[in-house]
Amino acid sequence: MSFTWWKYPTRRFAIDGLSFTVSSKARGDGLHSSLAMLGVEQARDETPVFGAESVRNHILRANLPDGRLLEVELGYMGMWTTGIVARFCGAVVYESHKGRVPAYPDKYRAAATQHDSFGESVKATQGAQAMNGGVFARHNRLPFAIDIITGLLFYFVAKFTDLQTAAIVGVVVGFGLVLFQRITKIDVTGGLALFGILMLCISAGLAVWLNDDEWIKQRGTITGLIAASFFIIDGARGGPYIGKGLARYMPYSDIDAGRFAIIMGVIGLVMAALNYGAAKLLSTDNWLFYKTFVDNFIVVGLVFFAMRFARPTRTT
Repeated sequence: MSFTWWKYPTRRFAIDGLSFTVSSKARGDGLHSSLAMLGVEQARDETPVFGAESVRNHILRANLPDGRLLEVELGYMGMWTTGIVARFCGAVVYESHKGRVPAYPDKYRAAATQHDSFGESVKATQGAQAMNGGVFARHNRLPFAIDIITGLLFYFVAKFTDLQTAAIVGVVVGFGLVLFQRITKIDVTGGLALFGILMLCISAGLAVWLNDDEWIKQRGTITGLIAASFFIIDGARGGPYIGKGLARYMPYSDIDAGRFAIIMGVIGLVMAALNYGAAKLLSTDNWLFYKTFVDNFIVVGLVFFAMRFARPTRTT
């Protein structure tokens, strides 16, 4: 069973005194929806994250006790919400968004369907590369989970001890993860183990040298600037190492490694600036909350937004 990432607003309406509920949620394997009558599920539908099926609307049907048919069409009303149109005996009886029919956003439709068609076309000639999307999903779950877990570890150690201790513990755990990856060959660092070791060494030195809470809070800013510099330099050379290594973990096979590395460098500069502002303007407790529960999700959002600039411009 896949992890639920987001639950969309529940839609409720009534017909002939019977209450209906339509729910939808985004999970690791796609969009899931269900229709319930008087609290009892009548139908469900699902579509995958990528592929031709991913862009279709869900159709949920239920028969009333007298046999008349209710049909609910569910789909996206944008990237952050879903909507429905309910038809009873062929006539519209409920719309969550008046005058609008749900539909997968046009600007994302080509990327979603092209991902699947690319996989099918390459499968015949380059079998391993055709699984790019599946590899992306599998490979990123563990590194992302590790990022969250280590962030929580830093948060709780800092809350119960101090920032210096948390910084040292974070570095020790980081080296342990890299060693674990070297021994087991299980990817827990997102594919850039050597780069991670270098940044951990820098981080460890700063943790010892900057033995002050305010400077410890700025450690992320300093390492962010250093990492961003490496990304930009690598990108200027065409992304032979960092750009190419990270591109393997994205859901597209046509990413320009050099451009992607430069974009990641810019994101690094943005995150360094945000950390600097958070460290200066927020209390230590609030900064810890930001670093643990906000920082990673901003990065993920920026990366997916940046994908449109990291891929070659397409003409139709």
